[in-house]
Amino acid sequence: MRRIIAYLVRFAAILIGYVVASLAASAFLNILFLAHLGYTPSNPEPTATVSLYFSVPFLALFVAYFAFVPAAIVILIAEILGRRDWLFYALGGAAIAVVFLGFAHNIANADFDITDTNARLALVGAGMVGGIFYWLSAGRWAGSWRREPLLDAEP
Repeated sequence: MRRIIAYLVRFAAILIGYVVASLAASAFLNILFLAHLGYTPSNPEPTATVSLYFSVPFLALFVAYFAFVPAAIVILIAEILGRRDWLFYALGGAAIAVVFLGFAHNIANADFDITDTNARLALVGAGMVGGIFYWLSAGRWAGSWRREPLLDAEP
């Protein structure tokens, strides 16, 4: 029974880490695009800062949706191998972004393709930020469910 509880706790930690990673990647993209449009912290506009309260979680929904399958594969590999280093998760986040860019390029709708180099690099950077924030919230304990023997009590 203790082993099942350990699995459920680890699964909950993975879900929380995925939510944190999606929010971090979304915040990174929002900040990058606001900076590209000329918004700077030295010249704060109340409408731009208040809009982040809505746009960061809203964009995080799209980030989480499009990154789910490749992120699940990276998380599964990390859990099986017990990878706990930040570089693995940063490179995994970059790989997830590259997979999304490949998906966006191969889909039939030409309006969905991302052709601007700066936008592609921003997405890869957002993937790396998301991977690092996943490591901060859940990746540092990857494979912990396998390492510690949790014996069930004998009846």
